[in-house]
Parts: sequence; C-alpha cells; structure tokens
Amino acid sequence: MKMFFKQKVNSLTFQIFVFFLPGIIVINLFSCGMNNEEKTTSTYCNPINIDYTYSNVNTSKGLSYRSGADPACVKFKGEYYFFVTRSFGYWHSNDLLNWEFIHPESWYFESSNAPAAWSYKDSILIAMGNPSEWQCVIYTDNPQKGNWKGVPSLIPTDVHDPALFVDDDNRVYLYIGSSNVFPLQGVELDPSNYFLPKGKIKNLIMLHPKEHGWERFGENHTDSSIAGYIEGAWMNKHNSIYYLQYAAPGTEWNVYGDGVYTSDNPLGPFVYADYNPFCYKPTGFITGAGHGSTVEDNFGNYWHFATMVIGINYKFERRIGMFPTGFDANGELYTNTAYGDYPHYITSADRKNPDELFTGWMLLSYKKPVKAFSSIDNFIPKNVTDENIKTVWVAKTNSKTEWLTIDLQNESEVKAIQINFSDYKSNIFGKRDTIYHQYIIECSSDENNWNILIDKSKNKKDVPNDYVELSSPKKTRFIRFKNIHYPTTYLAISDLRIFGNGFGKNPVTPTNFTSVREKDRRTAKLKWNKVDDARGYMIYFGISPDKLYNSVMVYDKTEYQLNSLNVKPDYYFALESFNENGTSKKSNVIKVD
Repeated sequence: MKMFFKQKVNSLTFQIFVFFLPGIIVINLFSCGMNNEEKTTSTYCNPINIDYTYSNVNTSKGLSYRSGADPACVKFKGEYYFFVTRSFGYWHSNDLLNWEFIHPESWYFESSNAPAAWSYKDSILIAMGNPSEWQCVIYTDNPQKGNWKGVPSLIPTDVHDPALFVDDDNRVYLYIGSSNVFPLQGVELDPSNYFLPKGKIKNLIMLHPKEHGWERFGENHTDSSIAGYIEGAWMNKHNSIYYLQYAAPGTEWNVYGDGVYTSDNPLGPFVYADYNPFCYKPTGFITGAGHGSTVEDNFGNYWHFATMVIGINYKFERRIGMFPTGFDANGELYTNTAYGDYPHYITSADRKNPDELFTGWMLLSYKKPVKAFSSIDNFIPKNVTDENIKTVWVAKTNSKTEWLTIDLQNESEVKAIQINFSDYKSNIFGKRDTIYHQYIIECSSDENNWNILIDKSKNKKDVPNDYVELSSPKKTRFIRFKNIHYPTTYLAISDLRIFGNGFGKNPVTPTNFTSVREKDRRTAKLKWNKVDDARGYMIYFGISPDKLYNSVMVYDKTEYQLNSLNVKPDYYFALESFNENGTSKKSNVIKVD
C-alpha cells in the first residue's frame, strides 16, 4: 500500500508540473504562424474538464460510461474539495479551475452515491462515506493524503443523497432523501456521540408540481404520468437565513434543476421561494443544472456546481457544470446560467460580480462545414458542430491518421477551443490512471498552409472535455484536429467547439416579442420576429422586472414554450439575439400575468 500510494503521489506531482510548465503552441494575434507560450488559464467552459470516473455499476450489461454527477464542493482551509458519485476518490483545487484527483489512502468512495462533505471546526473534513453501504460519518484532517477514519456507528436510517451542514455554533445537521413518494428529511447529529442522530428525523419539504411547473417530470416537464423526484439536498447559511436547496424532477432530463426553501432554523419550518428554480439550464450544448452544491470562494463569491446530462450510453451518463451564483440585496439566491456552456472568467479580487463573468466569446463553429478522414454509420462529421452533446462523430479507428477539419467560412479571432470526447464502445469500467488523450490542433487561413495552434502531443492526462484558452486571439478560418492517441478503440467526439469573435456587426434587438400565459399557469408561450443575422436568442425571465435571473437559450427558432413557471406569481421577460460577433441589446421587459 505504501508503494502504491507513493506512486500515486509521484504521478500527481508530475501532473501539477505539467500544468505549470505547459507545452509550446502557435500564438499570433494576426496570423497562424508565430510561436508563443500557452497562457495560464483564467477562464473555464462547461462541462468542466476533470477525469470523470467510469461507472462500474453496469459491467454485466457492458454499459461503459462516465458517471460524474451529484457534486459536493466544499472549502477546507482555503482550498477546495470536490466529491462526485462513485468516483473512487475525489478532486482537490486551489483555485476552482485546476483539479487534481486524489486516490485516498482509505475509504475509496467506490460505491458512494451523492457523497456529502463539510468542514468541521476548520480542523477536519467530515463526509458521508459510501452511504449506500456504510451509512456513517467519516473524517480526516488531511484530505490531500486521504487517511479517512470512520466513526464506529451507523446512522439508523436509510441514507440517500445525503448533505452535511455545520452551523456557526458547530452543530451538525444531516439532510437526506431521493424519492418521488417521500419528502426530504433532516436531523441534527451529535458529534460527541459518534455523529448519531440527536432527536427525531423530521420531514421537511415535498414537491408540489401542480403549483411549481419546474417540478414536473420528463423532458421539458411533459411527463405527467410519473411524479417527479425530490433529491440532492444542500444547505447554506447567509445573513442568518438557512437556504435548503433541492433537485427536481429527475437527473436524466434536460430540465433537471435546483430549487430552494428558506427558514430561520436549520430544521425549518421552510418557506418556498417563488423565484424557483434558482438554477436552471434546459437548453444549450449540454443541459441540466440540478443536484448541486453552493460554495463560497476565497474572494467572498459563490459558485453553484450542478449535474448535467449526456445520456448517450446510459441515462446516468453525466457531467458537472459550474455557474456563478450569489445572494441579492433581498437575500434571493440566484445562479447565472446565461451562456452557461460558453467560456466564463473565474472570479478574482478584481472580478466578483456573477453577472460580469461571461467573457463575451461567442461560438464560431455552430453548423459550420466539417470534413473528416473517416466516419462510421450515422456518426457523421457534422455532428461535431451541431451544438448537441448527445450527437457524436465516430471515426473508423483511433489511429494517427484520423483528422477533422472545420471551416469557419470567414476569418475570425479564435480565443479558446473545447474538445468534448465521447465514449463509443469504450468498454472501460472504474478508475484507471492509464487513460489519456493526445492530439494537435492546427490553424490555416487557406487550408493549404497549416500551423500548430495547440500541441497536446505529449499530454498524459485524461481530458474528456478538454478546454484550452489561447494566450492571444488567432485570426484564422480553418481549424484542424489531428489525433495522436485515443484511449479506446474508436476516436469519438461529440463537439469540437471554437470560441472567439467574428469581425462583423452584433445583431439587432428582436422585435415583436410577445408572451402568452396558458390556462395552465405553469406554461407560457413566447414568440418574436426573426433577426436575419442572429444565430440564436437568449430569453431572460423572473418574477420581478429587475430580477430576470433565469434564462433559456434558443438556436434558430423564433418561439419557445416555457413549462417551468410557478402558478402564483406574475412573470417578466426580456430577449436578446446573438451571433458570432456578440449580443444585441436586451428588449424592453414585458409582463405576463
């Protein structure tokens, strides 16, 4: 075991060394031709790029997929720890951008569904270890080493989707529940008595889909034959108010989101927030933003980590998203998911406002022409530019002969590239440190003379959603991906997304924006006139004209049916268009009552 752990440490140390001394790439503001060093990243792009673990649940069925979901992100001694379902360990970061996987010395979290964690007295980190089996609290004072210890007792109840919370007075609470029948529950735990329940377990909150449209089951909330699931509890305290967060209606749907109830007591009674859901992303490249955790960073800003769905190989094939979050002056919890899978800045001492973190770098590759060396069946090359993580290009091999070229059709300033690798007949299960991706990305202005833009030919890391921010914009038209090493039999990419800005004009504000609320007040139908040079539209909405915290992104269409409204409040909407150059001004706010 000591030798094994030493090898892991050496491996991790090497990976950190690689990050801080990256390779050389082609950098030139006005052409693809000069060398420069790769920039230290200050932006990120969802889904976040960590080495998601392959599930070992459905090995007998041959279902191979990465199972990253249900994130619990906590701060401990100024650093961040990130626990994810069935991951055989967890991740560590100093900056919320760069994550290092930790193989713990003990308690491997191999069968841990939705693990919980929280800092206790700032001296130890506590967690729920393997709740599907052990149902006990574990602890460590050195999570980077991972020498976890378990208290010698089991919590005498079923523990599903647990959340731990330590109050300012060091009293500890447990929140549990994942059901479409039973409510979320809560109980105080006694640290002086092996963290056993102190008092009776209380029923706290239930779903009310007849009043809350976003709690309805199914894709776009359209399946009324099955009750939605309430699950994924999380608790934060802000200005003496307790925010009990929960997920609904189901992790496999595009409308998976997070809502919140508030109270002046950690065990309630709780009051529903009419602005729910506070985190919601039903459209875009990758959808879903539920079963998450809210963490305060070292600059006093908040982030919400949430589960996003792929669902190609299996309904529980998922990824993690990270979204700017905050509490407004009235204590309303909100999350900014607008352009939520485009590049965003990380917060810093100088950059704090959650509404100002979008870089303004637009998607240049949407529906652009694609050529590839090979492809199989219906997994055709154009799938890599359709802005849909559920569609995939699959090459006939994983060899160095495989390449892919995207024609942006006009010269543009490329600022970042994201490659979303996919799993096609991968036949991988569990955590393997032997997985890595190697490739080169080249650029050209004429498709004849090529220069290296990104060189990952020596990379030894598993980068399933690799995102590379360039040190300076690159004026170019053609982007070519060349494979070097792929860890499975078939090279497979869901999307190769190119971000930056064109040299044209921003689109104009859409006109004739109208909204009609249906007899079923949970639904509103929105329409507007087409903007000729727009790629898509962003709908903003909320229950106050100055608090349009929620958003929906629409490509190519000029209407949208929104099924997520709460019955009681009136709603307000605004609309903007966007293209490769930027966004329009928002429309006037309209009210629907």
